[in-house]
Amino acid sequence: MKRILITGKNSYIGNSFEKWVADDDNFYVEKISVRDDNWKNLNFSTFDVVFHVAGIAHVSSDPKMEERYYKVNRDLTIEVANKAKKDGVKQFIFMSSIIVYGDSDKSDGTISISTIPKPSNFYGNSKLQAEEGIANLQADNFNVVVIRPPMIYGKGSKGNYPKLAKLAKITPIFPNFSNKRSMLHIDNLCEFIKLMIVNNEKGLFFPQNKEFVNTSELVRIINKVHGKKVLLISIFNPIIKRCTYFVVFNKVFGNLAYDQHLSYYYKNYQIRNFKESIELTERGK
Repeated sequence: MKRILITGKNSYIGNSFEKWVADDDNFYVEKISVRDDNWKNLNFSTFDVVFHVAGIAHVSSDPKMEERYYKVNRDLTIEVANKAKKDGVKQFIFMSSIIVYGDSDKSDGTISISTIPKPSNFYGNSKLQAEEGIANLQADNFNVVVIRPPMIYGKGSKGNYPKLAKLAKITPIFPNFSNKRSMLHIDNLCEFIKLMIVNNEKGLFFPQNKEFVNTSELVRIINKVHGKKVLLISIFNPIIKRCTYFVVFNKVFGNLAYDQHLSYYYKNYQIRNFKESIELTERGK
């Protein structure tokens, strides 16, 4: 049996993973809060894995938040990882983000093994500095796993997906614009985490769905799940191309995708295809 300690009691990913393995006798899960310093007095030695999901997610443009991002996303991560190693935990899994590569590229936007991280905000930089801070903890008896997922979505998820889904359900028309983005359904992520633990992996990983996502097609499928139709039109495309330099347009219509080779793992974790994952998300399953 693998004994797993999840940091972050209210984490969407942590809670989802706990449910994912709830009926599997090969896993035992406990969750703790790291909002105060009480966790420092706990003994981690009874656990095989620390799955660190506590952190501030999503981008903020408020400069007053910068110090807090570094304190939580960087400093806390390094502190928890050091304690895990000191207490004899065998594996530390850190949820980083595709955000370390900055906003979507103005051209192709495909991230390959040679793409150098270049955060465009303190959210991304705090994640990257956390990665760098725990990398040197890797040892024969302590494996460090860093996961850089693209946008995660699923039942109850927060962030950009529910905002787009809300818009999709009320708009009768939407731009028919060609773009390419990586996404990751929560079930695919949970299965991937499970494999990381079972195989006691180490290193840097880039899980994503099997299929790239085109935003216009995503809007069409969301509408279809709800029995609606949306008219996709191309008349605004020249304007959208010029506006992708703006953050809001870039998030919706820009390109940001991992090379599929980068996301390969020798065990299958992409158990939900794209259409199935949207149906599950929109029907709340």
